[in-house]
Order: sequence, then C-alpha cells, then structure tokens
Amino acid sequence: MIMIFPFLWSISSSLKDISQIFIVPPEFIPKPFVWSNYPASLQAMPFGLAYWNSFYITVLVVGVQLFTASMAAYAFAKIRFRGSNFLFIFFLATMMIPKQVTMIPTFMIMDWIGWLDTHLTLIVPGALFNAFAVFLLRQFIMGIPNELEEAAVMDGAGPLRVYWSVILPLVKPALAAVGIFIFMGSWNNFLEPLIYLSTPELFTVPLLLNYFKGLYVTDWALMMAGSTISIIPVLIIYIIAQKHIIEGVALTGIKG
Repeated sequence: MIMIFPFLWSISSSLKDISQIFIVPPEFIPKPFVWSNYPASLQAMPFGLAYWNSFYITVLVVGVQLFTASMAAYAFAKIRFRGSNFLFIFFLATMMIPKQVTMIPTFMIMDWIGWLDTHLTLIVPGALFNAFAVFLLRQFIMGIPNELEEAAVMDGAGPLRVYWSVILPLVKPALAAVGIFIFMGSWNNFLEPLIYLSTPELFTVPLLLNYFKGLYVTDWALMMAGSTISIIPVLIIYIIAQKHIIEGVALTGIKG
C-alpha cells in the first residue's frame, strides 16, 4: 500500500482541476472528475513524437542489451579462460561507480564523435553494457546442467551454436525478467536525454513531461495526466510477460 499510494494519488490528481490538487484537507476522489485533462495533456505537447522516440529507443536498447548481456553471461558462466573470475569481479565492480562520475567523460566522448543531440547517445552506450543484466543471466545460466552443453558439443556444435540453440531457449524466463528491468530503465530515463538532447523533436516522454513545469507555475493536473499515460507501455509489457518475469526472478539463484 505504501508503494502503490503515490501511483493512485497521481491518477487521482490527473482527474482533478488544478485548484483541487492542493486543497486542504486533501480529497482522494475528484469532485468532479475532469476527464479533459488527458486530451489536453496530449494536445499541449507533441506526445505522439515523444512516444515514438521513447519506444524505438527502448526497443533497440532492450534488444541489443539482451543479446550482448546474454553472450557475456554465457562466457562467464560456461567458458573457462585465464582470469575469468577476476574479470567478472572487475566487471561487477563497475556497478559501484555512480553514473555522475562518468557523466562528464561520456559527454566529452559523445561530443568528440559528433553524437550530441542525436538518439545515438541514448542507444549505443545503453545497449552495449549492463553489469546487472550480465550478473543476473550468469546466475541463471550456471544452473543449467553441463551435460546439455556437452551433448551439443559431441554433436559437433561450437560455442556460438551452443549459445544460440541450447542456452538461449533455456534462459527465456531470465531474459524476460531482465528485459522488463531494462525496458523500465530506458523508458523512464530522464537524466541522459536532459544532458544530451536539445532539439524538441528528439525529446523522449520523461523529458517532455518536464516541460509542464514552468518558471513560476506548474500545471500539475496535465503533468499527472501525462505521467499516467506514460506508464501504460510498461504496464502492458509487464502484464504480457508477468509469468516469465516471476519465474525468472524466482529461479535465477537456484542451482541444479
């Protein structure tokens, strides 16, 4: 209830007149329901373009990141090479580095290669590296019996064939769980678009919602309506993949 209350309050605020939002004592049920806030929020800002930008960026980031993370996880879990454990620990140590530390160097690199104010700044760095995704998938892959891999090798399969035909079909629950985490992180990403993007036509949904906040006044009713609309894709993805997500999280740490 503590976690869901802010979400319910945002829905309630999205259906109120702006004068009702800060009324004391607060009223949870709007009187009356102002349904016009939703079409008004969509008309106030170019939400259609922002939705498309967020959607295709998120799909690319999720797809590429699942591919690269699953390959790295398979290598760390099943392929033995010199220094693999040290490299994995060093890889995980990057999770302890705050994003604020790498923000300025990343900005300088994006400027140097000419990617500022393009969606490449959001797609390429986000799609190629995710230590948490590699860790989660590695734990799942380590629970796959080695006999399955050995049987494929005896049939003449190489490492790539084993990865594609044996490992990937068995880690679908974990991929679903990791995919929703990546989807939520990319869809709700606000800081990086704020830093890298300056052209309104390139804005994503979180960045566009910020424009409801003015210098002297904020239209909270329209902002809450836009925020409620913005979470619909995440809810749809979670509902569709709920079974695999729960199964993936539950089985990630199981060995056997």
